[in-house]
Amino acid sequence: MRRNRLLPIALIAALAGGSLAAPTVAFASAHGKEEKKAPPTYFALDPINAVVLRRDGRRGVMTVETGIEAKDPKLMERAQASTPRLRAAFAQVLMVYAAGLRGGAPPDLDYVARELQKACDQVVGKPGAKVLLGSTLLS
Repeated sequence: MRRNRLLPIALIAALAGGSLAAPTVAFASAHGKEEKKAPPTYFALDPINAVVLRRDGRRGVMTVETGIEAKDPKLMERAQASTPRLRAAFAQVLMVYAAGLRGGAPPDLDYVARELQKACDQVVGKPGAKVLLGSTLLS
């Protein structure tokens, strides 16, 4: 018996939803302008991890999230094509830095950002692509 009561309600809701959606679709298609999407100027890389020593001598992990911003479409295309090489260069920079970090000392993110920028410029081939740092986690 309960199904018989719910069926008309569901039918009314379906019909009302269909009739309300049709004018919005017609309005959107009647607009007449197609907006062009701007080419992307930023893409994020996967987080990069490096082993660090903690104050008590145990091992910890330093995680850095990075991204690349390039206003020039050709440079952006080249940077996106070089993503594996960028990740490898960034990982090497971060591992070398983390190996020299004293136990318990806070990381110098300005230095890390400068070194990552140098590595990016080498991989991409010319300056213009900016390295942006996201979050940095030391655990």
